[in-house]
Amino acid sequence: MKNFILLCVCLLNVTILSAQDSKAHNPIIYADVPDMSMIRAGDTYYMSSTTMHMNPGVPIMKSKDLVNWKMVGYAYSTLGNMDALDLNNGKNNYGKGSWASSLRYHNGTYYIATYAQTTDKTYIFRTNDIEKGNWKVSEFKPGYHDCTLVFDNDRAYLITGGGKLRIIELNDDLTGVKEGGLNQILIENASAPAGNVMLPAEGSQLFKHDGKFYLFNICWPRGGMRTVLVHRADKLTGPWEGRVAFQDQGVAQGGIVDTPDGRWFAYLFQDHGAVGRIPYIVPMKWENGWPMIGVNGKLPESLDLPASKGINPGIVASDEFTRKPGEPALPLVWQWNHNPDNTLWSVTKRKGYLRLTTGRVDTLFLQAKNTLTQRTFGPVSSGITAIDVTNMKEGDFAGLALLQRKFGQVGVKFANGTKSIVMVNGSARVPVEAQTVPLTQKIVYLKAECDFRDKIDIGYFFYSLDGKTWLPIGSQLKMEYSMPHFMGYRFGLFNYSTKTPGGYVDFDYFRISDKISK
Repeated sequence: MKNFILLCVCLLNVTILSAQDSKAHNPIIYADVPDMSMIRAGDTYYMSSTTMHMNPGVPIMKSKDLVNWKMVGYAYSTLGNMDALDLNNGKNNYGKGSWASSLRYHNGTYYIATYAQTTDKTYIFRTNDIEKGNWKVSEFKPGYHDCTLVFDNDRAYLITGGGKLRIIELNDDLTGVKEGGLNQILIENASAPAGNVMLPAEGSQLFKHDGKFYLFNICWPRGGMRTVLVHRADKLTGPWEGRVAFQDQGVAQGGIVDTPDGRWFAYLFQDHGAVGRIPYIVPMKWENGWPMIGVNGKLPESLDLPASKGINPGIVASDEFTRKPGEPALPLVWQWNHNPDNTLWSVTKRKGYLRLTTGRVDTLFLQAKNTLTQRTFGPVSSGITAIDVTNMKEGDFAGLALLQRKFGQVGVKFANGTKSIVMVNGSARVPVEAQTVPLTQKIVYLKAECDFRDKIDIGYFFYSLDGKTWLPIGSQLKMEYSMPHFMGYRFGLFNYSTKTPGGYVDFDYFRISDKISK
């Protein structure tokens, strides 16, 4: 009898675990995908996000179930050319570039509105095919902060601002502000429902449901947490009434979307330490004309949605750098740190390799051109590369980085006629060469590991001479999400010259894993 009971208990546990495994869990994406804007077209969801100083920019993702997302494109290749965007003359665009976007579909056309502080411009992108891209852009001044694009009675508007929210009418072709059009304060103090705040209401996203308008914002009450606010009105110009809509674990900023079967969800994100700002899906329902977010007002861990298949290869992916005819040079998971110099990289000059060539002298890693990046991810992740350093020149430094303001690097330096494997810890004001190991061969293997569990946020670095036996090098990197960069940590492949431009290195592959050695 005892054995029978134990068997029943085991079967029950297996059943429970299987049921849990068949459901989605929050966070939906354990990686830096902030400022989401989402729409549903039929049975397909599309989402835009923020990657600021990275290029190409404004990533577009696709899902059939709100859980499993994959990259389908970007709104732009570059915002333009100026010193800050190009990493020239000591200037940079860290933490700037394009911020929170607004993704909309209207009369057969997809639209994205965003703005950039660096250029002080507002950008309206449009396409008839969101998956194949070919986005056309209109740009005009000034840049309207965290604007939401609104269509109402075939007229277009932007809602923008922080605390005091303004509505601005656009001209018929959305190429600028309409002369003599609506331009007025929409809500004088949108933060009021939350009381005394240190971050006023911003990040506007507007929706229409059952004939009413709903305006979602984020704020941060003093002594509290990031909070969702919602205002509603019977007509676009008001009057508006507002309330706190959700306040749990700092999960906030975003909007709402419905499913084909009539369910509703909020999409929000959480500041989650060094991995970045990570997305959550939260069930909601309508009560008395208000959106009620959460399960009894709380964030659920599991969701009645299909289980996640993981973010690889949809959001991040390994790359062997082999390309078939007609394939893009770089998969969509890759982004350059700032505007690249496209004459200095190639995946065709040596088949099956990414070649990075130096084109100028740089003394600071964060100011060096052509660092190729993709997201780190949690709860743990690692990136491995193999690099051929045969054609480096004196003063070159090439390898693998964990990129943020407090960065870490493991790579090969060519100095005084010899090559060495070096780990640089950039967590202090002045980067420190934590360890140097002589190198006498032309191929070296490099690895960076990230531990984001419980926000421990530690980076580890390794090297190998045969790709099998890994040796730790240097010091631990205490990773920190810093506002100057305003982005979760990135894996980065880099090569820059401190003396003589023209040297190059060949990366054989970049492979990611959701496991680490510790």
